[in-house]
Amino acid sequence: MSKRAIISVSDKTGVVELARELVSLGFEVVSTGGTAKALREAGVPVTYITAVTGFPEILEGRVKTLHPAVHGGILARRVPEHLAELAASNITPIDVVVVNLYPFEETISKPGVTLAEAIENIDIGGPTMVRAAAKNYESVTVVVNPARYPEVLAHLKELGEVAPALRLQLALEAFTHTARYDAAISSYLAGVAEGAAAAVFPSRFVLAGERVQELRYGENPHQRAAFYREMGTTGAGVATARQVQGKELSFNNIVDLESALAIVREFNQPAATIIKHTNPCGTAIGDTLANAYVRAFSADPVSAFGGIVGLNRVVDADTAAELVKIFLEAVIAPGFSHEALAILGQKTNLRLMATGDLAGAAPGVDIKRVSGGFLVQEADLGTVPPEQWRVMTQRPPTPAELVQLELAWKVVKHVKSNAIVVAKDGVTIGVGAGQMNRVGSARIALAQAGEKAQGAVMGSDAFFPFPDTVEEAAKAGITAIVQPGGSVKDTEVIAAADRLGLAMLFTGRRHFKH
Repeated sequence: MSKRAIISVSDKTGVVELARELVSLGFEVVSTGGTAKALREAGVPVTYITAVTGFPEILEGRVKTLHPAVHGGILARRVPEHLAELAASNITPIDVVVVNLYPFEETISKPGVTLAEAIENIDIGGPTMVRAAAKNYESVTVVVNPARYPEVLAHLKELGEVAPALRLQLALEAFTHTARYDAAISSYLAGVAEGAAAAVFPSRFVLAGERVQELRYGENPHQRAAFYREMGTTGAGVATARQVQGKELSFNNIVDLESALAIVREFNQPAATIIKHTNPCGTAIGDTLANAYVRAFSADPVSAFGGIVGLNRVVDADTAAELVKIFLEAVIAPGFSHEALAILGQKTNLRLMATGDLAGAAPGVDIKRVSGGFLVQEADLGTVPPEQWRVMTQRPPTPAELVQLELAWKVVKHVKSNAIVVAKDGVTIGVGAGQMNRVGSARIALAQAGEKAQGAVMGSDAFFPFPDTVEEAAKAGITAIVQPGGSVKDTEVIAAADRLGLAMLFTGRRHFKH
């Protein structure tokens, strides 16, 4: 008796080749709608679903596979009692189920999509078949991912069946597939039923991820860890980046790569940053990528050793020649030229991550775990541009100061609070991060800047609660400061800047990073 496979897919990648191979292996292929049409046009023998159910598709195709002839064939265990029931009802067992679902997520991402259109793209029969097949994985192979087709075919050709271990893996993928699908529907309908805010913050928040890799350990060797990619994520990001060289990524590498990528996304001109423990030890802009990197390195060569580098242009040979001069853990960039890869290949352990075009979508929400729950917030994307800043002092900044202030402002949002950044000539020359008071962060940044602080500018991620930081800055030679404003002592802080001859600008937006 021939085996039976049912194929009904929205994503038709590789489906013709799969069906043709299944037929050659003695399978009867049963299909529906567009999939059956595609297979027929390709010359693949196919049995239409109505020939199995003995019942026509009804309700504009809403009901076609919801029938005992289908679900009995999928759910029957291969034991005498179940097989006898199938025979008595003239139902043929179904051995392989290849299904992926209506494109609900793609539909709701289209501008102007209506609720009616979204509802029509909620698959009912597909998830039912997938879940039934996954439940009965001991007897049935379920495939929801076209990337699995070659592996399944290889098992069928070499073993005559799909090995039990792989069937279990495929069942897990199937349940994950339907869970993600239902989560997308839930989130969308929450936005419709509960208002626009619920589209981002639904009453029930479901996060689905697929494991990219198990890690050797977490932040410390005694902690186990794994890296997950959010299901359905698109655009340039750490989770979607392609590793083109180097050792396996560590937990801390991945965290630092995120910090590096977030900073260089801020800039239109060539930019480079070097990250240590999620904070930038040096960030710079330049006429070329190589120039930007050299300048970022010069900001703090000691801390740069063993750092994570972020770049916002495809890495060329000149930049690569600079990167190989010291020990680095990883580099993340839109890409790497062939010449750059040849040079960077000297450092075989150096991890190289290619993201593609950074203009792609950035993450929309930020999630932080607490005991027993988690916090969800909109990602802190972008900064207030200089043309929207308010000059609060008698002296406005010079055009040259304004350029440096913008650099300090873009970088300080990525430094752990309380955060202070000192910048000069397109380079961050001092960074103060994570101190318990703002003047403490300022002193660290100014001490790092040293004599270079003369004529430099300062950025602060939040307001100054007292004039003391302004006084420290002026003493070190700082000439201009950008900060959000909003302190009850703003008047005193501005008066101190006026007294000391500094320019001070308020952005009106705070950038805490905890």
